[in-house]
Amino acid sequence: MKVDLAYTGNIDPNSTIEEAREARRTLETGSGKGSHMRGWLNLPRRTTKKDLLSLADTAREIRRNDALVVLGIGGSNLGAQAVIDALVSPFASDFPIFFGGNHLDPDYHTALLDHLSDKRYCVNVISKSGNTMEPAIALRLFRQDLTDRFGPEEAGKLVLVTTGSKTGCLNDIARVEGLTTFVVPEDVGGRFSVLTPVGLLPMAVAGLDVGSLVDGAREISEILRADDNDTADSNPALAYAAYRLACYRAGKKNEVLVSFTPRLRSLCEWWRQLFGESEGKDGKGIFPATSTYTTDLHSMGQWMQDGERNVMETFIDIVASGDLIIPASSSDMDGLGHLAGRPMREVNRTAVEGAIRAHRDGGVPCARIEIPSLDARNMGALLYMFEYACGISAYAMGVNPFDQPGVEAFKKNMKDLL
Repeated sequence: MKVDLAYTGNIDPNSTIEEAREARRTLETGSGKGSHMRGWLNLPRRTTKKDLLSLADTAREIRRNDALVVLGIGGSNLGAQAVIDALVSPFASDFPIFFGGNHLDPDYHTALLDHLSDKRYCVNVISKSGNTMEPAIALRLFRQDLTDRFGPEEAGKLVLVTTGSKTGCLNDIARVEGLTTFVVPEDVGGRFSVLTPVGLLPMAVAGLDVGSLVDGAREISEILRADDNDTADSNPALAYAAYRLACYRAGKKNEVLVSFTPRLRSLCEWWRQLFGESEGKDGKGIFPATSTYTTDLHSMGQWMQDGERNVMETFIDIVASGDLIIPASSSDMDGLGHLAGRPMREVNRTAVEGAIRAHRDGGVPCARIEIPSLDARNMGALLYMFEYACGISAYAMGVNPFDQPGVEAFKKNMKDLL
């Protein structure tokens, strides 16, 4: 993985590298606010072969049924969906996984229940507290459906719980009803939980190689966390954090994460929550937005090129992708004969370069994160790199990366109103 900062224009990432280094020291030493929630730092090392075998066994049992419904919101579903959407073909999935409990729209849940009406399906409800409203309401709906159709005893075999290890109503429900339970470590917050059973179990059910995903995260963690690795050239998370901080100091208060494949849309949504919820506090923080190019170049491209200059861009560039060849045409009426016989990926990567150059010349600082290929190992590395960079960035801005007081205020107000 490489972070290329050659396109930052008048922004100098080296101007903030020492601040980023100090924030990295704060993260590693646990001297900052919220330090008791840094358990995610060690997840790639803490995950054992026994853990992975347990997930694989459960995944096989789930796949004996017709589908899995994952109920969770925010970090409880975005990470799994990001990896599944990136690595499983949307047209050839051999086992359907549906996501619910991530909003309160009755029409969506009615349609999902109707779709499942002739299927025997499992439910994996994910909530550390157990009483988050969206998945809790959805759990009531799907438990009722399973109970009505299969009876309470059989329904209990089809519901799996992923929750905190000590407290919370889901623990009580699981204990009383004898439900299969997976644990979210107490020192890992929801938006940093993708490498726990929160993300790994649905990924395993989808048929993905979660061992390789964890291996990729472990390999990059050893690079990022090495004591002597504090240069932007060798530490991509440090380089990314310094770039973001330099842009922020220069008045670039909005960041657009860009991919050139629709398969990474969900990854971008996961990134948006990670940085938005971690940094957006105390009147501070970079506003995270996402785009999928070249599609969005035909809708938002004009704004990115000539709009207000308060934005930065970060491009995810997949070096190796499909081998689809552009065919020749006898008429060549579209004027694209010069592309005949060339790989479509070459044209797509040329679009990456063209967009970066155009937007930089238009006054938008750009960074490029190069990923060798889209596979489980590289996805694990990318997820961990973003998490590590997020911890650095938030501490560099002077905020606690691991709390979410604004979210808690919304939850309280909603409960009071109801």
